[in-house]
Amino acid sequence: MTRRFERAVVTGGAGFVGAHLCELLLAEGLEVIAVDNLATSSADTLDGLRRHEGFRFLRHDVTHPMPLPCRADVVFHLASAASPRDYLALPIETLRAGAHGTENALELARRDDAWFVLASTSEVYGDPLEHPQREEYWGNVNPIGPRSVYDEAKRYAEALTSAYRREHGVDTGIARIFNTYGPGMRAHDGRMIPAFVDQALKGEPITVTGTGEQTRSICYVEDTARGLLELARSGHPGPVNIGNPHELTVRQVAERIRDITGSGSPIEEIDAVVDDPKRRCPDISLARDVLGWEPKVDADDGLRRTVAWFRRAPLR
Repeated sequence: MTRRFERAVVTGGAGFVGAHLCELLLAEGLEVIAVDNLATSSADTLDGLRRHEGFRFLRHDVTHPMPLPCRADVVFHLASAASPRDYLALPIETLRAGAHGTENALELARRDDAWFVLASTSEVYGDPLEHPQREEYWGNVNPIGPRSVYDEAKRYAEALTSAYRREHGVDTGIARIFNTYGPGMRAHDGRMIPAFVDQALKGEPITVTGTGEQTRSICYVEDTARGLLELARSGHPGPVNIGNPHELTVRQVAERIRDITGSGSPIEEIDAVVDDPKRRCPDISLARDVLGWEPKVDADDGLRRTVAWFRRAPLR
């Protein structure tokens, strides 16, 4: 039976994925309350959403209890620094968002008897020893490395979500999101695709870390948002991988972006990132089977849309 919702709360609603999810939910006829402290995002992200009568924005830090007077049918918890540049600059805040922020979002769902969806990450798999990664794989994570503030925050958030399901009977679902990209990304947030697009459009060298032979599986943001909604509607507890199973090397992504932009930028290698995964690719069999979900936008189409948005963006 497909679940139906009337009002959604989206923590991290002003973030990249959060804003796209809000847009999808509004298009599906839901009322949406976006909650964000704007630590790593801008209220300008929400300009296009404010025209919707059913949209409200609450500026609030989710590490404190959320003062919502109305009831929610579903809570999507996305609040967290997500880009390497942000979580390395805000390590304690990132851990608190995964711990206190997740608990407060779960308490809101518990209060309202609402469905809860945790936006977890493929980073819980670390530098995987299994390929492609299935949900049953427990991961290979360095718990004290520089990336651990994000990786372990999400792993703890999954543990807490599972504990609330077992102890309090909260209806929960866990989505493990793989590399997501698309319009609305910040050029300088430290993630691969916006960095490559910005460099290519400026005619600067496109810098790949290490050899560039490490792989990623990139998923267009509209597909990711749709996967989160389908997980909520399904009632499945997860975890469920949400990502594109088509694997590309980082160098191949750089070359495709260079071709799409028509840039003459050279591709240069820079120092490898500490604990950077060598291979990253989801097994999405579970998502196909229980959600009826798979990505619809292929890499070339998604990269073309992303480049077109960056060309129009007033600031890069």
